[in-house]
Amino acid sequence: MLKRILCVDDEPNILQALERQFHKRFEIETAPGPVPGLEAISERGPFAVVVSDLRMPGMDGIQFLARVGTMAPDTVRVMLTGHADMSDAIAAVNQGHIFQFLTKPCPVEMLTRALEAALEQHRLLIAERELLEQTLRGSIGVLSEILSLANPAAFSRGQRICRYVRYMAERLNIPDRWQYELAAMLSQIGCVTVPPDVLEKESKAQSLSTDEARILSAQYRVSYSLLAKIPRLERVAEMIARQHVAWTDLGGDPEPEKIGAHLLRVALDFDARIARNAAPDTVLAEMRARKEYNPAYVAALEQVQIDEAAAEIRQLKLSQLRTGMIVSSGIRGRNSLLLLAEGHEITESAIARLNTFAGTIGIVEPISVRIPRSDPAPSRAPSWEPPRTSAPRYRA
Repeated sequence: MLKRILCVDDEPNILQALERQFHKRFEIETAPGPVPGLEAISERGPFAVVVSDLRMPGMDGIQFLARVGTMAPDTVRVMLTGHADMSDAIAAVNQGHIFQFLTKPCPVEMLTRALEAALEQHRLLIAERELLEQTLRGSIGVLSEILSLANPAAFSRGQRICRYVRYMAERLNIPDRWQYELAAMLSQIGCVTVPPDVLEKESKAQSLSTDEARILSAQYRVSYSLLAKIPRLERVAEMIARQHVAWTDLGGDPEPEKIGAHLLRVALDFDARIARNAAPDTVLAEMRARKEYNPAYVAALEQVQIDEAAAEIRQLKLSQLRTGMIVSSGIRGRNSLLLLAEGHEITESAIARLNTFAGTIGIVEPISVRIPRSDPAPSRAPSWEPPRTSAPRYRA
């Protein structure tokens, strides 16, 4: 468990006193001011706890701790100051998101208890995040596996959409990319309610009956209702629910839901046209000419086609498949059952599933796959991480 504590103060004698008092009990490091403190976090972090003075030249403790919260969200923040009033305390809580606010002179026993409580709070934050990560990964894995079994074509489309969104987000340097990749990966989960033949008709631009169109249009609402029930996925669910909304540039920084929804729309509309055998260059040109698409997103998508065009197409046996390869032509069983659709990214679970079918109904070989050469991004697992939690705002 991380137990390192960073003490920041512009008075050297205060730092020396803290080191003398606590070096046997805690892993103490010091920094003589806010700028050296930020450098210590950047170069020698992470720290479980940061203790800061309030009045410091150049940057006060409130501003400093706010910066710490941006650089190291898991670090628990403590304010220790000899100059305090109610307005200082309120500002520290609201802006610095501190865990405790202590005033000098602070008895050794009280400061010891405060540091121990801060370390315990850090431990709880890390434990909660790890539990959340395991829960989310488990939930997402189950949902994805269900979709891959129930509707291979929809699952493969979700993987293609995820690759497109990942490329766009990386090229545009959009922060917190995990949530956009996750929305893309799960954007087709509602297709568990859509018969495969309806999806096939839609992908080929064949006319749908009234009931078929109703079922297809409802799948996004199904996706939303499923995901909105999972804690911390509410924002991802909202992105999926709003994916058909046209882009409107209102200035300023758009909220993540809008960014995610439109990344999905660009990827989904592009994929739908490509699935109907339209030329990528033609599709991109048409999308650039329409105001309902964010031109920056469309421009980022052009690079995807350049990278994917550089991929090598190979015919392989089942035993030669490796994770990261992309199915370039649907893999079927000898009874014509579609096992993996075009665009499906090969994973360990996909290989295991194919081996199972190979031992029963058999599969058609060789298998046509695309192997990325110029950019490893398509073969990389989604880089999503769960949201970070902030320390509760307490006062001593």
